[in-house]
Amino acid sequence: MTNLHIRKNTYYDSVALMLISKDLGQIPGVGEALVGMGTDLNKELAQNIGLDTPELTALTGNDFFVAADCTDDAVWQTVLDRVEELLAAKKQAGASDYCPATLAGAVKLMPDINMALLSVPGKYAADVARDCLARDIHVMMFSDNVTIEDERSLKEYAVERGLLMMGPDCGTAIINGVPLAFANVVRRGNIGIVGASGTGTQEVSAIIDQLGAGVSQVIGTGGRDLKQGVGGLMFAQALEALIADAATEVIVLISKPPDAAIQERILTQAAKGGKPTVVCFIGGDPAEAERLGLVAARSLEDAAHKAAALSKGAVAAAYDGFDMGEAAALTLAKEAAGRIGANGKCLRGLYTGGTLCDEAAKLLAGMGLTGKHSFIDYGDDQYTVGRPHPMIDPTLRNEALIKAANDPETALILLDCVIGYGAHADAAGELAKAIIEAKSGVPIVVSVCGTEGDPQGLTASRDALAAAGAIVMPSNAQAMRFAKLVLDVGGGVLDAPQV
Repeated sequence: MTNLHIRKNTYYDSVALMLISKDLGQIPGVGEALVGMGTDLNKELAQNIGLDTPELTALTGNDFFVAADCTDDAVWQTVLDRVEELLAAKKQAGASDYCPATLAGAVKLMPDINMALLSVPGKYAADVARDCLARDIHVMMFSDNVTIEDERSLKEYAVERGLLMMGPDCGTAIINGVPLAFANVVRRGNIGIVGASGTGTQEVSAIIDQLGAGVSQVIGTGGRDLKQGVGGLMFAQALEALIADAATEVIVLISKPPDAAIQERILTQAAKGGKPTVVCFIGGDPAEAERLGLVAARSLEDAAHKAAALSKGAVAAAYDGFDMGEAAALTLAKEAAGRIGANGKCLRGLYTGGTLCDEAAKLLAGMGLTGKHSFIDYGDDQYTVGRPHPMIDPTLRNEALIKAANDPETALILLDCVIGYGAHADAAGELAKAIIEAKSGVPIVVSVCGTEGDPQGLTASRDALAAAGAIVMPSNAQAMRFAKLVLDVGGGVLDAPQV
């Protein structure tokens, strides 16, 4: 039976409401549950899960609703009570915060503001960003679904005014020591990073911190910046800023391979900049960077090691080993290979970080493995419709983990666990629960992206996953090397990865 509660002209944050929906689904006697604003998307979701009613269909985007399939009235009352409890907790947590309704209100409250983090629906984001830039406010745009034409126009305007226009779909930055959106607590230092990839930038900056080095600035650009339609406008602007920054002595560039002409222009700019520069264009040809005297990295981890070495005046040696040592890794791989079932032929990569997923697939492809397997990025748009990003709510990925672990054809599972600001408050704990619930002997290899300074804690996160039975590797690249070692020891062969 579908029950519906409506509050007209009442607004709540969409991500908070998505998390409340998840919580309600755990109440005994509740089938499907959805809490949200009466947007077209939420009404479509309600229809898809069988909760639509004529009253819900008539709602507008300004109306709040609770819909749930409950076994009886007592369960429905429990649902409403729980919603009130969670909303009250959210209100109490933000009781001391004043949230201006408009940009003009924010500027009036903080007239010296010089940076804005935008997370508004895509159809409004470009207008808000242009308003910020017109006020000489740097922009980090977390919002996606902005047209590439608007992105180019905004970045051209930002370049004219000497401002940063990070995004759209920019998930990571650390400006003057302040982590923005999904980012980690990284010590200050002399390494500047420009990244057109969120979790790739997090992986590099986190490992830099683990190696005892630090960052001056971490500037995100959004994943489309180096495509022909945008032309690398902000990547070049950010690179020039780091070249001119006295606190930055080493530069790291992170992206998927740019369009050829743009890559040549960016690499030439870096070479002329005169500062040691590490280039990690994931899956690209390292010879292009080396030809211009730049330092090419074969993985995100390799980039971090080389940058840390250069920052200390040491040689940028390649890093492709195991922190635990080759002998210990081989012993662990033999034990893991012994747990692969007779029909285990498939490698399953289940990721919350898109760049980590892409790097994993490309690293394994470069290792010459053969067989049938798959890599899935659960942060891709098709998996986040009506859901928070899996780094915030990992439910969908964890459900896939349990299914994969109980598939006889699964030989080994590869996972990431991203901690830090913006991520789930107990990302490792949630993943550990899923690993335990899977009740499977299949080897599960996890790498944790984060630092000791993060709210969740790097060591605490690793320990929780190891206690649940996972094989914990220090980096995404080491997880991939370990996977190959397991398959080599076990005689398994896999096909080229399919992402």
